[in-house]
Amino acid sequence: MPTSLELAGQLREKFGDLISEPLEFRGEVTVTVSDAERIAEVCGHAKTALGFDLLLDLSSIDNYGEDPRWTVVYELSGIGHGRHLRLKTHVGEERSQLPTVSGVWRTADWHEREAYDMMGIVFAGHPDLRRILMWEGYPYFPLRKDFPLAGKPTVLPDTAFTQPAPLEGGPFVTLPGGKDSAAREPRVRTPEA
Repeated sequence: MPTSLELAGQLREKFGDLISEPLEFRGEVTVTVSDAERIAEVCGHAKTALGFDLLLDLSSIDNYGEDPRWTVVYELSGIGHGRHLRLKTHVGEERSQLPTVSGVWRTADWHEREAYDMMGIVFAGHPDLRRILMWEGYPYFPLRKDFPLAGKPTVLPDTAFTQPAPLEGGPFVTLPGGKDSAAREPRVRTPEA
């Protein structure tokens, strides 16, 4: 049975310089796909020819201030052979779009919607690309590094927060304990006097 490193090597044999040299760190193998436009093709081959039949996760990294701005990370697993492989690709702010892989793994549907909702990355060809956590019409992308830590006031009264969200732990984290639910509700708090 081939190792993850050997499977990454087979991917590189198939696609040549499109795939970086495999990097192994603490038993995990990562390759980078240099052309984001071909990510669906690479993922399709990883599934059909190499047995990576499960997309465990799709996440994105905001490299704010750098070009390309985003790194999209695909965590692949093969149920039959028990191997894991991480694929990365980069997408720039001027386009912020790459092909969907929802045709390869159905689980990509919600993962891509979340990356779109939180970072603003568009997945071309996605069957239902709409917000999954924030409401439609929300004008910001909350996980971008240029989104203020204190949050932004909402323009819709009684929807989410009408005040800035707290600095500690992010906007959706409540405080433990407290005398009642209002005391645990996430809000910007001033230090006790």
